[in-house]
Amino acid sequence: MAERAAHPPVLHETPSRRRSADAVAGHIAGLDGVRAFAVIAVVAFHLWPDLVPGGFLGVDVFFVISGFLITTLLVREGDRSGRIDFVGFWRRRSRRLLPALLLVVVTSIVVARLVSADLLVGIDRQTIGALTFSSNWLEIGAGADYFNETSPVLFATFWSLAVEEQFYLFWPVALVAIFALAKTTGLRVRVALGLAFVSAVLMAIRFVPGSNPTRVYYGTDTHLFGLMIGVAVALAFAGGVGIVAQHRWTRLREWIGFTALGGLVVMVLTVDSDSTFTYRGGILLASVLSAVVVASLPGSATSFTRLHGLGPLPWIGERSYGIYLWHWPVILIAAEIAPAVAPGSPPALTTVVACLIITFALSAASYRWVEMPIRTHGLAHVREALGHFRFGWLLTASLLVVAGVAVVSAPDKSEAQLSVERGERAMEAQSQAPAEQPAPTSPPDAAGPAGSPAWPAGLAEPTGDLMIGFGDSVLSGAAPAMYERFPGIVLDAEPIRQWREAPGAVGAAIDAGTIRSAVVLSFGTNAGLVSEESQQALRTVLDDLGPSRRVVLVNTVGVSDWVPSTNATLAAISAEHPNTIVADWHSVVAADPSLLHTDRTHPNLDGIAVYADLVAVSFRDLGPGP
Repeated sequence: MAERAAHPPVLHETPSRRRSADAVAGHIAGLDGVRAFAVIAVVAFHLWPDLVPGGFLGVDVFFVISGFLITTLLVREGDRSGRIDFVGFWRRRSRRLLPALLLVVVTSIVVARLVSADLLVGIDRQTIGALTFSSNWLEIGAGADYFNETSPVLFATFWSLAVEEQFYLFWPVALVAIFALAKTTGLRVRVALGLAFVSAVLMAIRFVPGSNPTRVYYGTDTHLFGLMIGVAVALAFAGGVGIVAQHRWTRLREWIGFTALGGLVVMVLTVDSDSTFTYRGGILLASVLSAVVVASLPGSATSFTRLHGLGPLPWIGERSYGIYLWHWPVILIAAEIAPAVAPGSPPALTTVVACLIITFALSAASYRWVEMPIRTHGLAHVREALGHFRFGWLLTASLLVVAGVAVVSAPDKSEAQLSVERGERAMEAQSQAPAEQPAPTSPPDAAGPAGSPAWPAGLAEPTGDLMIGFGDSVLSGAAPAMYERFPGIVLDAEPIRQWREAPGAVGAAIDAGTIRSAVVLSFGTNAGLVSEESQQALRTVLDDLGPSRRVVLVNTVGVSDWVPSTNATLAAISAEHPNTIVADWHSVVAADPSLLHTDRTHPNLDGIAVYADLVAVSFRDLGPGP
């Protein structure tokens, strides 16, 4: 590496490409405005996902900008000296990225530890990922779900920084190889576009509709195409080839830019993260539109470039890196401090305003006192600044120690997960308890169905020995309260269970003769009733139970965007079966969100008691039947 730094490889350039590179060598008017658009979209997505469902596409705008700018900088260096200094390039990137990143990591860990230990679950993995540019792959390995994350992940947004940082590591070397092997600019552009095409195809073929898309969304291999499209635009400008070199482009670029920007706005407002289109062409289309927007900026000033210079847009764009780093930890910490809101509901307006003010203030301070000084003067500025501040070194050391202790002592599991595990232990203990004398069973024309304990006439609600429940982790977590409220009830619940697994669980109880007259079904936390397979599974279960058993269907609570449609489908299917009733757990939680853990999905200690009471009230409303 030292030898390469002393004698960096040569980029063989042509005079025409050198002149074209000079045209984009200076500051590109309007580019900060595009950065502002991208970061505003991402922040809006995290604050109002229902209003800005495609705001996550702002990350792809950043990818295109990064591919374009980094390649332009490398080509300019090759123009100027005929060589690329790898070590110098990586040093400059480190100065640009690492100081603000370290500041956010240390500060967020310390504050999060003071607010809620749940925010630090998995923080060791997240910190290692942030410091080694591998967040995306570590989160993939941990089974993260970026779009339906129930447990708070403090540095969830760092996945995109990891993709960019990996690009910064390999791209200078790859660019030199491309210039050595591809002798014409046109061929180099085609190589970049070819790599983009391969990456987009990988995303399309590896995406499985209805499954967790995080692998294809986080993967460097499957999400590289935005960066490579930006590379292709930079190479086209540098070599003066393609449409960007034509006089027609110069005349029409203003209106082409407006059209592309309009298309991006429409996608940000309409594209859904769970749509098949998103991963099979949608993100690629957003990247192409972003490239057209970026390509429309270089040159003489137009109304399109002036649009991107309006008001605070340049200021936001200059600080977009800090805004992106700070906003997600600020949102999570604020959510812990502010009054709870119903799952799927946006935070209160006061919380939103507070998040924005804090995010912009922290980003401005970081830009003014950390990022710019270090970019200009290097780490020597840090030593000098801390030396002038009397307690500078002591404060810095203290923060690092506190952050280190917080990481080492962070809990392995969230309170929600611990409550589910307590419920599982309660079910295991119940299953190992000595069997009591079974309740009398009824003939077909009595109060209960044949082979089930009878529900005596006049009894308002079933006793526990008449009841059995099937479900997922929500029912698991509620098990202690269910056993207390309904002594003798049998529960069969497992985390991650989905509706499509319900026929097997219920069918096994029917075959074993352990089914009872009053049945609780509490599924839907993990996948809902989105697919036809899940809906058919529910109908199969109700048909297998028959019209004589009384069935309570507990509806779904959670942050997933399919929760409303799932609950509507559950109500519609229940309406087809007079022996069923929906326990509206969703409305109960909407009225009192404090009944849930911080994951906004599982009931806490107060919540499980209310959950059990709701089941009792639902059976009372349904009645014992004929």
